Amino acid sequence: MEMFQQYLKCHGILADQIVAVNLEDYDFYELRNPKKLHGYIKDHLCDDRMTYVFLDEIQHCPEFPEVLDSLFLKKNIDLYVTGSNAYMLSSEIATLISGRYVEIKMLPLSFREYVEGRGDAGDLPRKYTEYLESSSFPYTLELIGQPREIRDYLEGIYNTIVVKDITNRSRISDTMMLESIVRFVFDNIGNQLSTKKSQTP
Repeated sequence: MEMFQQYLKCHGILADQIVAVNLEDYDFYELRNPKKLHGYIKDHLCDDRMTYVFLDEIQHCPEFPEVLDSLFLKKNIDLYVTGSNAYMLSSEIATLISGRYVEIKMLPLSFREYVEGRGDAGDLPRKYTEYLESSSFPYTLELIGQPREIRDYLEGIYNTIVVKDITNRSRISDTMMLESIVRFVFDNIGNQLSTKKSQTP
């Protein structure tokens, strides 16, 4: 979302047309109250121009669907919302906000994008090896030549999505068993797997 805000500024959108709130940031803690969040956004709307509103980690605001529905009714608002996987999936958001949304899928970098991000197209075989080893997550481009930092970064993503989000959503108490299953699946990419058989075909 920060990248898109920068994109808007580079294309003529003024800073006062952008309202960004991250509800995980303690600076915005009081805006977890739905009335205060709604009032804060209303106070920062531009009367005669489009206002771009970015709400990050919206699940921290109880009754947020009512806030979003109210904002949808107002003119000249372009609204962007994110939420943690641990609390809601896109299908659940659709139910909560009456389906009035467009989902923007954030995909990892393609190999072409990875090469472009590196800034040169030389030695493609070596770059492809790096692409496979360091992953296609965009932030790894900032950590080129730092294998330990890349490993820590990827481990953080793994721990957030698998250990935190999945265990919280599914209320899994045996985290070690979950990690064993995930490692088994990772080790058998490309093979057929069955939940009813102890071995792969």
